[in-house]
Amino acid sequence: MERFDVIVVGGGIAGLSAAYELSRTPMSFVVLEAAPRAGGVVLSEEIGGYTIDGGPDALLVQKPDGIRLCEELGLGSRLVATQLPRLAFIQRAGRLHALPAASVLGIPTRVWPFLRSRLFTWSGKVRMGAELFIPRRRDDSDESIGSFITRRFGAEATQYLAEPLLAGIHAGDVDRLSLRALFPRFAEAERVRGSLLRAFRSSMHRPADPDGPFRSLPGGLSEMIRALLRALPADAVRVGMPAERAIASAGPQPDSDPRLPPPRFRVTTAAGVPLEAQALVLATPAFVTGAVVRDLDADLARLCSEVRYESTATVALAFRREAVAHPLNGSGFVVPRTERTGILAASWLSSKWPHRAPDGAVLLRTFFGGARDPRALEQSDRELVTRSMSALRPVLGIRTEPLFTRVYRWERASAQHEVGHLERMAAIDRAVARHPGLFVTGSGFRGVGIPDCIADGRATGRSAARWLGQWVGEVK
Repeated sequence: MERFDVIVVGGGIAGLSAAYELSRTPMSFVVLEAAPRAGGVVLSEEIGGYTIDGGPDALLVQKPDGIRLCEELGLGSRLVATQLPRLAFIQRAGRLHALPAASVLGIPTRVWPFLRSRLFTWSGKVRMGAELFIPRRRDDSDESIGSFITRRFGAEATQYLAEPLLAGIHAGDVDRLSLRALFPRFAEAERVRGSLLRAFRSSMHRPADPDGPFRSLPGGLSEMIRALLRALPADAVRVGMPAERAIASAGPQPDSDPRLPPPRFRVTTAAGVPLEAQALVLATPAFVTGAVVRDLDADLARLCSEVRYESTATVALAFRREAVAHPLNGSGFVVPRTERTGILAASWLSSKWPHRAPDGAVLLRTFFGGARDPRALEQSDRELVTRSMSALRPVLGIRTEPLFTRVYRWERASAQHEVGHLERMAAIDRAVARHPGLFVTGSGFRGVGIPDCIADGRATGRSAARWLGQWVGEVK
């Protein structure tokens, strides 16, 4: 039986980040990944001169852990900013309207760009401006994003900003997603300043990043995954090896080091291969974590299984530039539910990032699924492409069929941090604490985005190393 100081279950970005921290210590470790490749939802491909991100395509500068990791991995000089002009659009009544300049996730911070925008009706603008006079909420309990935005800015803001933009980022239901878990900055702005408009307007005096809020890599975010794998020991990541269950270890073995505590955990793979370790890091989707620990702690398994996930799909489409009438002057657009076009959003990858398509060509991407379209993945690739073309043709003036298409399916890959998530997470932490040496990380727990998962994965790896250090540090 193989024994390690730490077993990491899950080779997505959180698990690889935990392993990266462990690789900087004397600890022995292994990463078990069920899929045939590491990286989880981070997947980039190069096809005929096109560079496609099938999953996430950007790192948020405001959350610097992704940028910092790239720099540590020697990729700092390869980070690229989005191209000018940095515009994003929202579809309304069949037309694309640019988000007003100087907005924070759609929340206006200057008056005139907001007043000139045709995205909102005049009554909607008046109601949004009245947010300055809406009293702050005295109850500090959690509430949904939809409830918060409607309360402070009105129903039109929820319909055309919160639902397609704030909830759309997470492929979730605007009336179920937790404000405190996903946008704590909004709740804090209301608590401290009494108004988001007042709080965000004052923040505009701080110098903005001249290169915009996002970064990526020329070869897509998979460059980061490949660099992470190169930084780990050659045999540390074992793909195609799903963990089936974890139990408390039976105790010390005859060849165990007597100065170390006995292995605390035994992990059995789907192939029936047992491994043992003093510490166990579970970096899998919460429902997988729940299944793995079902024999170790039924209460923890139940709590993990309560975290909901949604499935999504993305469709990449390539065209000759002359086949698309729209100037594609920005990064793309989101589609409110009321527009009923068949897609959640579209991005213009070749306009958003440099060198994503050959000269004279454009690369577009559409999004499906989530809480708004839960049965989208039941459709064939051809049907999703047809839906994409039906949605894109009227607004972008596309005159031909695509040169090629590529469909990416992400089954139960989008964690839903719904109202009450922070309380559930506190209960999960209490349950985990009953098992010294057990740690959990990943998008279902403390953070959804790539930078959040990197930050939590690295912190979890450091916690596991510190916990082990009281014994292993004296031996190795």
